[in-house]
Amino acid sequence: MTLTDRQRAEAARLLREAEHHAAPVEPLSAALPGLDLTDAYAVQRDNIARRLSDGATIVGHKVGLTSAAMRRLLGVDEPDFGHLLDDMVHRDGAAVLAAHYCAPRVEPEICFRLARPLRGPGVTTRDVLAATESVAPALEIVDSRIRDWRITLVDTVADNASSAGLVCGSWTPMEYAPDLEAVTVDLYVNGDHVASGSGKEVLGHPAAAVAWLANTLAAFGTGLDPGHVVLPGAMTTAPFVGAGKKAEARFGALGSVSVSFV
Repeated sequence: MTLTDRQRAEAARLLREAEHHAAPVEPLSAALPGLDLTDAYAVQRDNIARRLSDGATIVGHKVGLTSAAMRRLLGVDEPDFGHLLDDMVHRDGAAVLAAHYCAPRVEPEICFRLARPLRGPGVTTRDVLAATESVAPALEIVDSRIRDWRITLVDTVADNASSAGLVCGSWTPMEYAPDLEAVTVDLYVNGDHVASGSGKEVLGHPAAAVAWLANTLAAFGTGLDPGHVVLPGAMTTAPFVGAGKKAEARFGALGSVSVSFV
């Protein structure tokens, strides 16, 4: 860590207020040039702890920066992660308030629900598949509390990896699930096709991203618990959405999922 306790607390406060008022702030990396990755995860944990003390519960995690293109864009060589809380979860087909967000985007992902714990180090893709109860088509609502999405790695990590919401479709037990690496998705906004992708876009296999998460969490003294869900990363680009927009992701045999912004 390179920041003082006071600086980290101030960074956390700025992000909390930006989220509460849906009013983005300038990049933390510019205001606090000493901000490093350890500081950024400390800021994230501080804000998650405050939300837990206010009554929220952790339901899982999200992995970000799993596509090679996004890692190149931010100049990093590994993903990042954030937390998913119960107050971030919406039902399939839900209408959510666009004004609740600063500049939301949507990402189609394959969501994992675990039957058994995963504790790193040494977790493999095979371990993840064996520990998974079921998978579902999902849309992650991502939102940056940093103005104009002018983020570096430390900005997005501090900002809970830019996570803001989760919408899941129907769950498929793993024994009936298709090959996740080969699953394709088509993303539509207001009925217009905007992007396509496949499971291979996510570190080569979505379960590889979950394994990365379990192994990375080991360094923080924690892991993934039974019943928790994991979003492993986007299968396509992440278009902006807003009031009057409906996003729908069609995953073939895995099903579809949608969310509307009002």
